[in-house]
Amino acid sequence: MQYRPLGNTGFSISALGFGAFKIGRNQQIKYSQPYDLPDDNTTERLLNSILDLGINHIDTAPAYGISEERVGQFLTHRRSEFLLSTKIGETFENGRSTYDFSRDSLETSIERSLCRLKTDVLDVVLIHSNQDEEEILTQTDTIEVLQEAKQAGKIRWIGLSGKTQAGAESALAWADVLMLEYHMEDRSHESLIQEASQQGIGVIVKKGLASGHLPPEEAISFVLSHSGVSNLVVGGLNLDHIQTNWQTAASIPIRPAA
Repeated sequence: MQYRPLGNTGFSISALGFGAFKIGRNQQIKYSQPYDLPDDNTTERLLNSILDLGINHIDTAPAYGISEERVGQFLTHRRSEFLLSTKIGETFENGRSTYDFSRDSLETSIERSLCRLKTDVLDVVLIHSNQDEEEILTQTDTIEVLQEAKQAGKIRWIGLSGKTQAGAESALAWADVLMLEYHMEDRSHESLIQEASQQGIGVIVKKGLASGHLPPEEAISFVLSHSGVSNLVVGGLNLDHIQTNWQTAASIPIRPAA
């Protein structure tokens, strides 16, 4: 098994994290193949088996449909065993995704996530970007809301799930954790990942398999060989595939920093 420091947080995170999108949402998706949401028994078995493998990071969001509720329902008895990351800014309700970065909406989102996830503290909360990161970071109270919740003990670490290089570069000034897209066909954040790591910011990679369009073994090896990457989030509903991906992640040597 392979675990890595999550920046300067002091947490040792599994090289592979579980993205809980598919247990909560199957509408308006970017995946090439449609899928049914698993029933409760299947979801409970899947989530607990993931922790049993040694994966200690579960990533969810209000935009992932009923994902937060299911993580809270089925993993509350094992809450101390994993790092929980969620997000603010985007929600998915009644088959529609919406963004709202007003103070009231963001504060409500944090409280709702605490309730749904059945936890007293959210380990990591990230801004769920709509790509207009300059406006989010400079024209709204989003950063302040996160900082206030962190100071109040509702959140341990804060950051950005970004889409632009400019937004990620701006977040280096205040974030504990960054979530960035990085894979063999998109290396645009490569140097920024290294810079964030050197500053003690944890780097979680999303879409490392390009939403299922890249071969898993090669894609996982590419992402996790970068010395600045703390963790790669990969979703899925097939436990055998997840186990294979975890075995791949556990065997990857980290290439030296450039």
